[in-house]
Amino acid sequence: MIEYIKGKLTELNPTAAVLEAAGVGYSIAITLPTYSALVGKEASTDSQQNSEGETVKLYTTEIIREDTHELYGFTDRGERALFEMLMTVSGVGAATARMIMSAFTAEELRTLIATGNAKAMAKVKGLGPKTAQRIIVDLKDKAIKLELSDVSSQPSDMLFEEENGTRAEAISALTMLGFAAAASGKAVDKILKNDPKMKVEAVIREALKML
Repeated sequence: MIEYIKGKLTELNPTAAVLEAAGVGYSIAITLPTYSALVGKEASTDSQQNSEGETVKLYTTEIIREDTHELYGFTDRGERALFEMLMTVSGVGAATARMIMSAFTAEELRTLIATGNAKAMAKVKGLGPKTAQRIIVDLKDKAIKLELSDVSSQPSDMLFEEENGTRAEAISALTMLGFAAAASGKAVDKILKNDPKMKVEAVIREALKML
């Protein structure tokens, strides 16, 4: 098992990061809270192409099946532990677990589980009230004991300067998560119409509740 990967962050979008370590580029699936923590740390892609991105560490979960080999990365061990807990619940796979942890921060999700708020959790696309209730029943005791760092639960303060860039990045992330581009575009447009300055991770989180 790969415990973590530490290397130069060379590429970043709301659903994936590429870390270069020992000459190898690792494509790692991430959640929105992890994306928020990494914003601003990737290598420059403008005229300063020789500048290196910041060295970061992602704690990983490796999933190997006959048809796939995936890495999921988190800035905090507690966040990774919560992700792995979710996958122990019947009906919750890696894609659904990442969706849940992109709709809520780790601290928010732990609070929902601890307080038995299945209604709020069930708003996540494809989850449903029965699975949400099953998550609460199976994980309540474990989630309460889980230690989370403050960093992984705090959203980034970085605002994207171009509204069109935010729109495109949000739609791209949603389609990578499995949603239709047309439906994603409508949801993003509606959100940005109400708040044009909203951060891209906040736009995606709101769209996940609408799609």
